[in-house]
Amino acid sequence: MQTRTIAGHSVSAIGLGAMPMSLENRPDEQQSLRTIHAALDAGVTLIDTADAYCTGADDVGHNERLIAKALSTWSGDPNDILVATKGGHTRPDDGSWQVDGRPEYLKQACEASLKALGTDAIGLYQFHRPDPDVAYAESIGALAELQAAGKIRLAGVSNASLEQVREAMGILPLASVQNQYSPAFRDSEEELLFCAEHGIAFLPWSPLGGIGSAGELGDHHVAFDTVAEERGVSPQQVALAWELAKAPEVIPIPGASRPETIIDSLQAADLKLTPDDLARLDES
Repeated sequence: MQTRTIAGHSVSAIGLGAMPMSLENRPDEQQSLRTIHAALDAGVTLIDTADAYCTGADDVGHNERLIAKALSTWSGDPNDILVATKGGHTRPDDGSWQVDGRPEYLKQACEASLKALGTDAIGLYQFHRPDPDVAYAESIGALAELQAAGKIRLAGVSNASLEQVREAMGILPLASVQNQYSPAFRDSEEELLFCAEHGIAFLPWSPLGGIGSAGELGDHHVAFDTVAEERGVSPQQVALAWELAKAPEVIPIPGASRPETIIDSLQAADLKLTPDDLARLDES
């Protein structure tokens, strides 16, 4: 497995997005454990999760507990794995998605995540989504305090604008930015390029962006399908290889709920696209 770095810490060039294993219509636990173990056995050393990856208020932390169980039952050394979780999103009893960026809430959420993950320090803790009712600096300040207290080792932000990324950089050592980025969604290109310029890891979430759905991707789908057919690989591999080629700081975290899905995605780390391939994909 190729590697990249998050704040000087080496991780696999492609991580595992564990969210699909805990939302509505999730697979049974044994399938999820097989999926996580398959990823780890294939060389994944970065797993992305969040306390809000669950079905509702009484299920908060489900994904974190699932990952903790997978690591504790894995044949390898769990200390080699960087688990990245998040706080700041909530899931009320109605199953909706809400935000809470209050410092006191984030500190409580971090304590709950520590318990769910069964650890005394979280490898990478990310502010999940800005709260319009709370000053961004106050939310990020809470992460700085958690880092100073040794509760989290690295701090990152998610769903952040360029202005918010800059603001966070002025408050703490910013390790990563996790924004949506894919063939179908390129609005975070500015943040990606900024992270590349400043040596900050950029973690695209939903990096496959509907690959496989021509209706959603339109012309994007055709270009990625064409390159995939020419290379004899899946369109998903092409999408991830295209993102990896954007900058050394890019570390995609494709979601998966089946072993074969993540195994296919991981092969993108060794797929080298030509300048012509990349130009066609960029222009699609």
